[in-house]
Amino acid sequence: MWEAIRRWFDPRELRSVGSTPDYRFSLANERTFLAWLRTGLALIAGGLAAAQFLPRLPLAHLREVIAVALLLLGGTVAIRAVDHWARTERAIRLGEELPASRFPAVLALVVALGALLLVAAVLARGLG
Repeated sequence: MWEAIRRWFDPRELRSVGSTPDYRFSLANERTFLAWLRTGLALIAGGLAAAQFLPRLPLAHLREVIAVALLLLGGTVAIRAVDHWARTERAIRLGEELPASRFPAVLALVVALGALLLVAAVLARGLG
């Protein structure tokens, strides 16, 4: 794990592997990384907004749980983004198959579940 993290901060290590790819592939990989980073930032902003602007919900501390969950999810997405970028860049340089990831599906399910929980909380507050 620490070896992978060290690689994120050492561009010489990345460039020492394989051959220099067509720059368009590296730039596409970087754009994907930036899109994931924007997603992480949006989740973090949502967590802060939930903490500051959601009214008290019917269940004790539900607002705080939602805020913390969004903040943690945003941080996870950011870390996952840089790891995926590094693994993909390495695979491109080595001419290997790009790394597969279940993370987008997991993230989509977590966000959908969170949305359903929020709908239930809003309905409970409106009806109760």
